Amino acid sequence: MNFDLPEETEQLRKTVREFAEEVVRPQAEEADRKAEFPIEVVKQMGQMGLFGLPFPEEYGGMGGDFLTLCVAIEELARVDSSVAITLEAGVGLGAMPFYLFGTEEQKQQWLIPMAKGEILGGFGLTEPGGGSDAGATKTTAVLDGDEWVINGSKAFITNAGTPISKIVTITAVTGESDGKKEITSVAVPHGTPGFEVGRSYRKLGWHASDTRELAFNDCRVPLSNQVGERGHGYRNFLTILDDGRIAIAALAVGLAQGCLEDSLKYAKERQAFGAPIGAYQAIQFKLADMAMKTELARNQVYKACWMKQQGRPYKTAAAMAKVYSSEIAVEVARDAVQIHGGYGYIEEFPVARHFRDSKILEIGEGTSEVQRILIARELGLPGTYFR
Repeated sequence: MNFDLPEETEQLRKTVREFAEEVVRPQAEEADRKAEFPIEVVKQMGQMGLFGLPFPEEYGGMGGDFLTLCVAIEELARVDSSVAITLEAGVGLGAMPFYLFGTEEQKQQWLIPMAKGEILGGFGLTEPGGGSDAGATKTTAVLDGDEWVINGSKAFITNAGTPISKIVTITAVTGESDGKKEITSVAVPHGTPGFEVGRSYRKLGWHASDTRELAFNDCRVPLSNQVGERGHGYRNFLTILDDGRIAIAALAVGLAQGCLEDSLKYAKERQAFGAPIGAYQAIQFKLADMAMKTELARNQVYKACWMKQQGRPYKTAAAMAKVYSSEIAVEVARDAVQIHGGYGYIEEFPVARHFRDSKILEIGEGTSEVQRILIARELGLPGTYFR
């Protein structure tokens, strides 16, 4: 059993960490405060090839693996979760559906520029009345000749309204089969009549990440914009979510690592009662627990990546990685604020931003409750299938 990462993955970690420290960190507080999408940072990430990490070179990618992508997300999240989620969603939700299920023409038209970081794509799954219950999709797509006519709305969609956002893939009800909704994925380019991108949400965290509601009113796109087979949209997005859960878990590990590092530095410098606060057992125990939780979460994330890359079933491993990593991220961020005391409540200190950014990790890409249902299902318990 070898716990060492491949040399090329470790080299990429160093490269991304250097980029995070020199480029991302200096602008993170201001971008968060102003709720501004860091377009110049994202463009540099594209030039570095980060958006193409898991894709073959023939499609503009770097030919890397999924673990390497997760390591890059982890390193960015140490400094700024908004930048990390932009990469995670741009690759996993924007580009991956085209790579896994798209036609060769769609890959040439959309995947290549996304892998190069020239454009961003979004994935429209969640709706105002349906989050965890994704099967409750109400958005419809009706075939009219050789066009899909789309009506409905989507909520909480990442990367849909940035200066380089060009397309969103949505799930829509296209009929019924055996009394169940037939759900199909359809790509809608920006600028299509009837497609409206709403204003950016005011959020608790991820202030510099782009998140919007989308509306479709008799929006027409060609039949050729269908992504994957008709009626396979629900099945396909489950595959996308399994990968996304591992990637979000990696983001959570990065956030926790950033909190740990900031807290260690502060505990060695901050003086109280004549000694650094890190000399006191109460602080030592918090930091020890923070380090332990972060390392255990990282191990589970890397194991889930390994299982995926070995071609083994990894749905349960992904759920475990996601629920554990997201929950320890919240705990570690809370402890980091506590260690910083009053300064932890001041926005100029990164731990305050990490604390706000951590909560969404227990919600996005499948709530902690949904992950536990999936794990319980694997244990063979009754009543674990959604109705």
